[in-house]
Amino acid sequence: MSKMHQFNESILREYDVRGIVGETLFEEDATALGRAFGSLVIRAGGKKISLGYDGRLSSPKMEKAILEGVLSTGVDVLRVGLGPTPMLYYSVFELDTHGGIMITGSHNPESHNGFKMMLGKGGCYGQQIQELGKMSREGDLEQGQGTAQEVDIFDRYIDRLIKDVDMDALKKANISMAWDAGNGAAGDVMSAVVKRLPGRHILLNEKIDGSFPAHHPDPTVPENLIQLQDVIKQQKLDLGVAFDGDGDRIGAVDCGGEIIWGDQLLAILAKDVLAELPGSKIIADIKCSQVLFDHIKELGGVPVMWKTGHSLIKSKMVELNAPLAGEMSGHIFFKHKYYGFDDAIYVALRLLNTVCAIEGGLQGARKSLPAVVNTPEIRIDCAEGRSFEVVAEVLEHLRKIGAQVNDLDGARVLCDDGWWLIRASNTQSVIVARCEGKDMDALKRVYSDLSACLKLSNIELPALP
Repeated sequence: MSKMHQFNESILREYDVRGIVGETLFEEDATALGRAFGSLVIRAGGKKISLGYDGRLSSPKMEKAILEGVLSTGVDVLRVGLGPTPMLYYSVFELDTHGGIMITGSHNPESHNGFKMMLGKGGCYGQQIQELGKMSREGDLEQGQGTAQEVDIFDRYIDRLIKDVDMDALKKANISMAWDAGNGAAGDVMSAVVKRLPGRHILLNEKIDGSFPAHHPDPTVPENLIQLQDVIKQQKLDLGVAFDGDGDRIGAVDCGGEIIWGDQLLAILAKDVLAELPGSKIIADIKCSQVLFDHIKELGGVPVMWKTGHSLIKSKMVELNAPLAGEMSGHIFFKHKYYGFDDAIYVALRLLNTVCAIEGGLQGARKSLPAVVNTPEIRIDCAEGRSFEVVAEVLEHLRKIGAQVNDLDGARVLCDDGWWLIRASNTQSVIVARCEGKDMDALKRVYSDLSACLKLSNIELPALP
């Protein structure tokens, strides 16, 4: 049994490893994780990985700590430095490494940090993450001496991002646009990309700053988009986009200040993809609007509803050879002309291609979608582990009463007025709920049904937003 430090297994999650720095996550944990991950890479036949980090204040030290652990297994490390998570993903393909680790707290509070991992060209999640814990706990680790090399891929990444931009259409449309990095890790990439685009572009919070002085970098929360909405209105811009802390999720706002949610973005982006690849499967997570699934059918595609989780979506894309996929959370994945991972800046550029060809731009695209009334994601805090128990209790009740329920990921219930969903978050101890109705009266009835169901588990749903 190894006497080396074993990391705190409470930081293991379904899709990543994360915790509160100085409370549940320490540099020693990063080193121990590096040892386990390097061992996993070797046993999968690999020898070399990419390593990157975001702009959080704790990330540089965490990068050095995990590097120490990986090198101790004999795995070589290409250090790609500070940047967004998609730049790390890109490096795994561009540099042909056998995996990668990104130090990032993503959209979580500034006191948090964590690690997203790739094994080979795919995700490292679920059972593989549990295996890392087991290997560390049992001291079942490889030993060797790897080498570290700093590799600058920034310019290559920028070149790849703009490769698919229709510059002629962009010039003709003379787009005016705001870009908000939220002081997250996408700031430098965003700035470099915008310099190479025609049109009028305004940058917001482009300086990488792990204290996030302007607002928290999570574009799924409406209050984090207020600054972007204000600038669009004041400057009379055509649209704006915002990115989360590590640049893999996107939010968008049209010229009228209306938020375009993840499922609406996916519906808009699907048009060009299906025009080129008719009959393709388009994947969306279970939280997305029924409008999206119906719209994909109307465009000649095959809609596939799947579980929430960026690694699960990526794996499903590979399985079905789907060119496009997305989540309500703003993770959108292009395999059409790209690599099949979630890259928010690339998505923003593909969105520009699409809206340049639509009368009325992004606002016109939004208005072309069928009108329904729905809630954003409603997040209800729970005690650790309680969220999964509540979902199980609700499913048991629904089966007893013979409800029409999809239990693919939580409980999605169809009714005459619309549908409602609850599921346990994979990244936080919360229940995520969403409702949709044909109109406001229908939404109120759907919301009331959900509220009554949750009360059976002593969960109070907040007032309808």
